[in-house]
Amino acid sequence: MRALTWHGTRDVRVETVDDPEIINPRDAIVKITSTAICGSDLHLYDGVIPGVKPGDVLGHEFMGEVVDTGRDSTLKKGQRVVVPFTIACGGCFHCKSQQYSACDNSNPVEKQDMSATLYGQPMSGLFGYSHLTGGYSGGQAEYVRVPFSDVGPIVVPDHLEDEKVLFLSDILPTGWMAAENADIQPDDTVAVWGCGPVGLFAIQSAIVMGAARVIGIDHYPHRLELARKLGADIVNFRETDVREALLEMSGGIGVDAVIDAVGMESHGFAIDNMLDVAKQKVGIGADRASALKQAILAVRFGGKVSIPGVYGGMTDKWPLGAMMEKGLQIRGGQTHVQKYTKDLLAKIEDGTLDTTFLISHRLPLEDAPRGYHCFKEEQDSWTKVVLKPGMETTA
Repeated sequence: MRALTWHGTRDVRVETVDDPEIINPRDAIVKITSTAICGSDLHLYDGVIPGVKPGDVLGHEFMGEVVDTGRDSTLKKGQRVVVPFTIACGGCFHCKSQQYSACDNSNPVEKQDMSATLYGQPMSGLFGYSHLTGGYSGGQAEYVRVPFSDVGPIVVPDHLEDEKVLFLSDILPTGWMAAENADIQPDDTVAVWGCGPVGLFAIQSAIVMGAARVIGIDHYPHRLELARKLGADIVNFRETDVREALLEMSGGIGVDAVIDAVGMESHGFAIDNMLDVAKQKVGIGADRASALKQAILAVRFGGKVSIPGVYGGMTDKWPLGAMMEKGLQIRGGQTHVQKYTKDLLAKIEDGTLDTTFLISHRLPLEDAPRGYHCFKEEQDSWTKVVLKPGMETTA
């Protein structure tokens, strides 16, 4: 089959690789109909996530048709399914607590040492990401093997086209959980750093949850315009002192909740960020956490900090004093996708949530390297890329 494979920093290729096979009775094989490039895929593209090997098949946002099943799978051939990017067994302590992204059993034992050393316990399995998370092949391919297919995939009705449900795989539940982690109350003002796909879905979710005011922060005009159309106020950090603006917009006490939808590759020319960029380029200190540091300083005393943005390693110049002295509540983590898919599918069907407004480009799988390049280098206009295996390549 054809698949998008990683070969080094900013080197991804579409190649012919072995077809996936059923290796466990709970497996299913899915023929991919739509898959997307995620902002967190760019961390792999930029070479800042450890544990990726040449030839690894990328992609953790995908859906398709079930074409084969193991004897213990609950799926049936021909069903259309969206597959959560988090792989979960459904039976361990964390899965039974609906903490699916902390599953004890989805990361093979032989892959657990590095993440256990970094984080204290091993990470769960994720599709198409790193050998820290199991080294599972991803869905930017014609076919994918889905472990624990009796737990993760959600069957979607035929009347909903792919682009309405594809993002149930990751960014929609991630944006929703980000807003949920901000514990939004009716009078709250919520500031969201980053108006990429996760940030936009966090803004939309915060508005649906009843926030009185939502503020989107970015520097790309088109992405800010998408946030404004959702109903957010906007702040361009290239033109405005963000902390001063947020103080003014919150009556001088700071915003009630902040959401960091940027993660480990912050932009900007703040001194700490420039130092982090230099360190990241030479492999010292993996995370550029400037946006998160700004968010912690901007939130009010007793405020809430939600972190859906991906971080992989360490950072320094951390505002530990502000975090403690201000009495902040901080929540983050990989998304427990399986917890949210059923309810969010219902909100898509009844029109509460729109999932299509941010798609800017649709490309054949064969054009995936161009999709990665443009999604990285032209972020203002390339807001979301959907890849279609079998789609004809245009000139």
